[in-house]
This record gives sequence, C-alpha cells and structure tokens, in this order.
Amino acid sequence: MLRVKTPQKARARRELEKRAPKLIETGKKTLILHGMKTSAVLNAVLSDIYHLKKESAVKFSRRNKDVCPFENGGETSLEFFSHQTDCSLFVYGSHTKKRPDNLVIGRMYDHHIYDLIEVGVENFKRMDSFSYDKKLSPRVGSKPFICFIGDGFDNVEELKHLKEVLLDLLRGEVVEKLNLAGLDRVYLCTATSSKKVFLTQCALRLKKSGTVVPRTELVEVGPSMDLVVRRHRLPNDSLRKEAMRVVRDQPKKDKNIQQDTLRGKVGKINIPDQKVGDSFVPNKTKGVKRERREAKLKKEEKEGTEHASKRQKEDAE
Repeated sequence: MLRVKTPQKARARRELEKRAPKLIETGKKTLILHGMKTSAVLNAVLSDIYHLKKESAVKFSRRNKDVCPFENGGETSLEFFSHQTDCSLFVYGSHTKKRPDNLVIGRMYDHHIYDLIEVGVENFKRMDSFSYDKKLSPRVGSKPFICFIGDGFDNVEELKHLKEVLLDLLRGEVVEKLNLAGLDRVYLCTATSSKKVFLTQCALRLKKSGTVVPRTELVEVGPSMDLVVRRHRLPNDSLRKEAMRVVRDQPKKDKNIQQDTLRGKVGKINIPDQKVGDSFVPNKTKGVKRERREAKLKKEEKEGTEHASKRQKEDAE
C-alpha cells in the first residue's frame, strides 16, 4: 500500500498550492542552463536573457552533460530540473563544431517536453555595448510590447512556431488591463528571410503630441541578435488538444474549504478572540429584571400574610 504524505506545516501547504495545476495560469518561470560546452557569445546571450526575465527565471551556473533536448534519453534530466524548479519554459545553450552558438528554447506541459525549437545566434550585441540615456532603461518586471514584422510569421511553419515560443518567453504575466505610463519597452522581431529573424529590445519614450494619443520614440537598448532556425519539433495532436483545453464554466471557489486526499472535504472556521472580560454588561438585563420581579412578588406575599395575621389578632382581642 502506498503511503500518502500530507504537509503538516502551513508554509509547505502554501508552496504545494502554488505548484498545483490551475484553471487560469499566471506567469511562467523560465529555466536557463548551460550545455557541456559553451562559447563566450552564448554565455553573454544567456546572461542577458536572465537579466530580461530576472523576476521569473532560474539560472544554473554548472554545466549539464546529460541534457540533450532533441536526443532520446536526453530529456530526463531536463524534465527533472523543470519539476524541481517549477519552470514551464527553458533556454538551453550549447556550442559544437556542427552547431555553433546553439540555443534551444522549449516549453513544458505537466513537466514533460511539449515542443522544441533550435536556433543559432549570429551578430549578437550585448546590452552593455549600447550607449543611451540611462533614465530610459526599462524597469525590471515591466510589461513589454511585442511586435512581429514580416509575412513569414504567418506563412512559414518554422517562423510560426518561433513566434509562439517567443511570445511565451517574453510576455511575462498575462494581465487584463495595462497602464500606459508603465509601458517602457518594445521587443521587435523582424523576419528577414524564411529562416532568419532579427530580435532586439527598444526603450519606449512617450512625448506630447497635442492629442490624446502621445507620440512615441524608440531607442535601441539591446540586446540584439539574429536567430537562424535550425530544427524544431511540434507536439502531437493529442498532447496539443490536452494542453489547449479550456474550462468554460469555472467553478466558484469556496473560501476556507480544501480537498484532502485522505480526509476528503475539509473546512476551516476562524473564530475571533472573544474578549469576555472587556465586554459591556448593562445593569438592567432580562435575568436581573426577572429576579427583581420574583423578589417583589415574594415581598408582597409576605407582607400580605403578615397583614392578615395582624388583623386576625385584632379581631380575637
């Protein structure tokens, strides 16, 4: 018989609730890791990606020889790392003679490989190499614009797949409303050919235009690079259908009610501290009035009997 362990402390329960599947997902965490051999260019690329997603990213500094995303058996360690760090996106960098400056971007579903795309990095420029007014530098965690330019993102299958992956990687947490003053960056993705995409980041400057809509200016702040598509692997139809499933009628969440594996439905009742000593008790309560009324009746009965006995004595005399 398998033993089911339930967390005893509230902190452990909260951590498990964060990692549990949700009907409406919030932000996705990204796992950034190195292969057995990397180049200086690739190390700079991974560092800049980590800087762009600093609040929702986990970066491993050690090299991983067991991670090979496109090979059989090379996905086990990657899925294990995804489960340990609770990351649903990963960026894996490696450098070989056959595939120099290689970058593999993939998505996870239920901590298993969902899809993969492999790109080569060319003409890379670091964020430190751009000179601009530092007041325009984008804030960490701000919501970006993502602009895709070119017909290849609608016609070419590889670029369609790359567009989906880049959207998940760069957009951050999904929100319903945005404050225009908080938009300070733009990601520009330009399809220069059927296999190559130019990616760069620009700071957004809002200026007065005399109308309600402000005039915008773009200042390139980096990083910038050319991504050359090499290989990609799409999910099968059954896995895609399961991952894209949407619950139409979302059940109403009951407050302070949980489902336990062993005990079933468990409710929690919060009782505030009853300060009995500090509570105000009025003088004329119902109990006091009843006692006074009963004492008054007894007194009247007693006086009535005494009065009757005195009258009998007077008649006898």
